[in-house]
Amino acid sequence: MIEDVRSERPALSREEIWRGRIVGIVSELVDLGEPVVREWVDHPGAVAVVALDDAGRVALLSQYRHPVHATLWEIPAGLLDQEGEDFLAAAERELAEEADLGARRWHVLADIFCTPGGSNESLRVYLATDLHAVEHSFERVEEEAEMELRWVPLDDAVAAVLDGRVHSPSATVGILACAQARAAGYATLRPADAPWFR
Repeated sequence: MIEDVRSERPALSREEIWRGRIVGIVSELVDLGEPVVREWVDHPGAVAVVALDDAGRVALLSQYRHPVHATLWEIPAGLLDQEGEDFLAAAERELAEEADLGARRWHVLADIFCTPGGSNESLRVYLATDLHAVEHSFERVEEEAEMELRWVPLDDAVAAVLDGRVHSPSATVGILACAQARAAGYATLRPADAPWFR
């Protein structure tokens, strides 16, 4: 069995180079047998949701992402930027705000570090089923104002990932993990409150 393990290396010094609205850039002098400088993005973490309807379709949203100069097909997702907010509550909020949906059943599909060589961003991907429409007061602005929701059969979404037509890490991981879970009869899913290695 393979399993990631927590392994702390001493930071001899730490400097916050820059802090923005959401992320910061940190420089640490780390003891790796000899002192080396490591600069990385400090990120609050995020949650994402594979919303799967009774027909086996996944809710995908198109959203413009300026750093990569592309409009990507993604799953509903958002930052863990509200102090003290429960992870599942954040996922429920994002599903409502971005897709006007709620779900009666929640499970964990996957947990990943998005770019572990350069950021501490951790992402939990949930599976939401037994969906229903919800109302909310959230106003979609900026990139979110242009989002389009499309229901895509899970097999078509898998093909889009494997053909190189979908590039979002949350969508890629979520879609493939959902397909694997389906192949196992959903027996391998973790509960929504499963421990998170972050």
